[in-house]
Amino acid sequence: MAVPALESSRPVHARDIDPAFEVHGTTVLSLRFDGGVLTLADRRATAGNLIMYDQAEKIMALDDRTVVAISGAFARSIEVCRFLKHSFKYYRRTVLQEMSLEGKLTEISRALAGNAPMAMQGIGLFLPIVAAYDPKKDDFGVYFFDGAGARFQNGSYACAGSGSERIRGVFEYIARQKGRFETRPMGEVLEDGLVMLDIAADLDSATGGFNKTLPVTRVLDRHGNREIPEVTLREVTSQILSR
Repeated sequence: MAVPALESSRPVHARDIDPAFEVHGTTVLSLRFDGGVLTLADRRATAGNLIMYDQAEKIMALDDRTVVAISGAFARSIEVCRFLKHSFKYYRRTVLQEMSLEGKLTEISRALAGNAPMAMQGIGLFLPIVAAYDPKKDDFGVYFFDGAGARFQNGSYACAGSGSERIRGVFEYIARQKGRFETRPMGEVLEDGLVMLDIAADLDSATGGFNKTLPVTRVLDRHGNREIPEVTLREVTSQILSR
C-alpha cells in the first residue's frame, strides 16, 4: 500500500513546480536609420503573471560598436552579456586590436549554444538582438539569434520578446508606406519605434508602457553608441501618448 507523502509546512510557490518560473517578458527592437541603428526596449520584468520590476535595463553596450538587447530570462541574459563584454575587452587588451565583427557574432552564438542545456530545461532561455557597426566595411548590421545560437541578419530591423509577435507585421507595413528604415532620418525612425513599443505594451501584458517610465534607448552610429537624451525622449513619448 502506498504511503501518502507528508505535507510540508513550507508554503509552495510557483517556482517549486514550474522550472520556467523566472523573471522574463519584454519587447526589444532594433531599427536601422540613415547613418546608424536605433535600439529600444521596455523596462518591465515579469515572473508568470506578476510584474516584478519596472526599471529593468535590457540594452547593453558590449563595446563602442556593438549593442545588444535582451529578451527572456533576465538574470541569465545579464550574466552572459557581462561575460561577452569582458571577453571583448580581454581580446582587445591581449591582441592590441579590436575583435572583428565576425568574431564578436561568433562569440555570441557560442555563448547561446553553451546556454542551450539550461534553456532546454526551461531555465535560462533568452534571445538577444544585436546592432553592430563594422568599421572595415563601413556598414551597419542588425542580427537576431535562436536558442541554439544560430545567427540571422535583417538589413532593416529585428525584434524579440513576448510582445514582438504582436508587432512583427507592423515593420513591413511602415517600410512599405514610408520607405525602408535605413533610408530615413533618426527622428522619424525613433517615433515609429516608440509607436510599435506602445502597441506591444497594449497587446502584451509582459511589455511595459512608457506613460510612467521611459523606455531604454541607445543609438549606434559611426561615432560610437549613446543613450537618447531624456528631454528628447520625453518630448516624443508625450506626443505619442497624447494622440
